Amino acid sequence: MRPLLGSALVTAAGLTVAVDFVVAQAPPQQCQPPQRGEYLVLVVSETRERQEQLQRTLPANTKTSVCRYLNNIVTRISGLRTVEDANGWARFVNEIVGLEASVARPAEPPPTPAAQAYNPQALGAGYAVLVDYSNRPEVAIQVRQLLGANVGLASYAQRPYLLASYTTNQTEANSILQRLSDRNFLVMIVDSRKVTLIRPAVNF
Repeated sequence: MRPLLGSALVTAAGLTVAVDFVVAQAPPQQCQPPQRGEYLVLVVSETRERQEQLQRTLPANTKTSVCRYLNNIVTRISGLRTVEDANGWARFVNEIVGLEASVARPAEPPPTPAAQAYNPQALGAGYAVLVDYSNRPEVAIQVRQLLGANVGLASYAQRPYLLASYTTNQTEANSILQRLSDRNFLVMIVDSRKVTLIRPAVNF
């Protein structure tokens, strides 16, 4: 807590004596972060003399406040809308006024997740191994674990299916069909030219 020294006149035994007294001053609060689109200049100004020195160099309409930033007492210059303005004031304070100044930037908004583009594509010639998953997402996980590969989402005869494999090798397609059938999946091989790929890898 930073004290303010003052004085009072006390009368004792017919004598008037000047006595110093202490007025408690609340410590500065933590600095508020910049608002969206706002830049701040934070000037280290631990003493009232430095605060007054800075104020004398700023335009009268400058928005300032004294606050605490980390372990320092600073003068917070707010209302700056561009990083160029903020950097200019920081250089001025550093080089001309002789006080340490830094720029506080507004927080960056969190990135918006990019939506996966819907770009259905018809498969070429070959064999498509399709699994009827009956709108049960866990089936896709089971197929992926069994085959050790990504499972796509496809449309065949205007119905959605899991695309377990797309290949031009009939023997390979039959092998995958057999593995899935042995695990009681509802699976079939169709002409891949009649299949539309909706998504190459599902992540239910």
